[in-house]
Amino acid sequence: MFLSLVLLGLCICFIILQLRPRRPKNFPPGPPVLPILGNILHLNLQNPLEDLEKLRKSYGDVYSLFLGPKPNVVINGVKAMKEAMVIKAAEFAGRPQDTFVSDVFDVKGVIFADYGTSWREHRRFALMTLRNFGLGKKSMEERIHNEIQYIIKTLDESIGTTLSPKVMFHNVASNIICQVLFGTRYEYDDEFITTVVQCVTEVTKITNGPWAMLYDTLPFIRNLPLPFNKAFKDIKISSDLVRHLLNEHKKTRVPGEPRDFLDCYLDEMEKKAEDSTFSEDKLIFTALDLLFAGTDTTSNTLLTAFLYLMNHPHIQERCQQEIDQVLEGKDQACFDDRHQMPYMQAVIHESQRIANIAPLSAFHCTTKDSELMGYSIPKGTMIIQNLSSVLNEEGQWKYPHEFNPENFLNDQGEFVKPDAFMPFSAGPRVCLGEGLARMELFLIMVTLLRKFKFIWPEDAGKPDYTPVFGATMTPKPYPMKVRHRR
Repeated sequence: MFLSLVLLGLCICFIILQLRPRRPKNFPPGPPVLPILGNILHLNLQNPLEDLEKLRKSYGDVYSLFLGPKPNVVINGVKAMKEAMVIKAAEFAGRPQDTFVSDVFDVKGVIFADYGTSWREHRRFALMTLRNFGLGKKSMEERIHNEIQYIIKTLDESIGTTLSPKVMFHNVASNIICQVLFGTRYEYDDEFITTVVQCVTEVTKITNGPWAMLYDTLPFIRNLPLPFNKAFKDIKISSDLVRHLLNEHKKTRVPGEPRDFLDCYLDEMEKKAEDSTFSEDKLIFTALDLLFAGTDTTSNTLLTAFLYLMNHPHIQERCQQEIDQVLEGKDQACFDDRHQMPYMQAVIHESQRIANIAPLSAFHCTTKDSELMGYSIPKGTMIIQNLSSVLNEEGQWKYPHEFNPENFLNDQGEFVKPDAFMPFSAGPRVCLGEGLARMELFLIMVTLLRKFKFIWPEDAGKPDYTPVFGATMTPKPYPMKVRHRR
């Protein structure tokens, strides 16, 4: 009997050892790996950023992490990030195709599409169309200024009271991208924009969160009625709304005279090239990609910026002095004014750095066998960019762990942008909407700071700067008071 138990125990140990994932030859080091679970127990699933930083201190800037049986590589720091995303860009430009986010977005858009012909064609088309509809031009500035008037109206009506700015900033960011995509701006109580903003908020919170990580680690749970299913429902709701708009466009469009992104895409589809990768499904998900990315990142950066400006009034006042000086006699700011506003530029970029909006970016994967920092990375390995490690890297910033615009100013007070500033990632997968986001942040912040003083309410207690983790970092809801400056 005893011998039988010993043999059974040895058999179980042997099976467990066989189930334990193994690192490929010359693969980056990492923590011990458990069978089935991999390294999931090494991470706080609510917010893994601190754990990722601890692992970096133990294993270096390039280390391995197993989500279930799959080996992944986490890259940290400017040197590793540049080698992977810029120097060896094509080798690290893939997208993993069996993850929560790729399943949610059905890999039919542009952000989560794998590296290849369809992705190249759609990215090129999206960039060209954004430029044609005013990106970098006065027409886009006017769209942004027109939307800012609705923020001003909201703030004017809130003088003497306390408001929560979260919905306001989400609405303005969403409306700007909606005008480019659909040719329409929506009242803030319109069902379309309220539904879209709610779906964006929920999906980005779930993505990279604990349930998404469990979805990636334990494939057998994917068909269970668990909370991650909410993201799939939200995407279905959002895609149905866009499909309805698409059907309306098909009835009212004039071929060759596009009003917006949807019309441009329909024109492109009518060219009917035999090898075209364009389709209605891809149009819907490309529009969703741009809508989601254009709403959440900009709005959360604005929320972060004003949270810090209210609690650093000396920085707010210095911004306003510079704005008054540069815009004296002008009705409104233009994007080119940024060249005469080094301090304002520094504050905006510092807000982006401290906001750390997309801390793990969108996951990459290798398109071929490659090397990184001396390690061998097999084709198809998922690559996790820890952008937090770059935006807070010791030695790259004067004040890496505090909100301080001096991080972007040289000794002469001129604006400088360090290599470690990568909130939009880098290389061929750099954020599509970077140009639009930069213009929005500058025009919105300058216009509002010129007109209003933003005050932290006396009865609000100490501010909580700890963001809520997700695909995008979201500041916790906070109160705001405003006063007219003049």
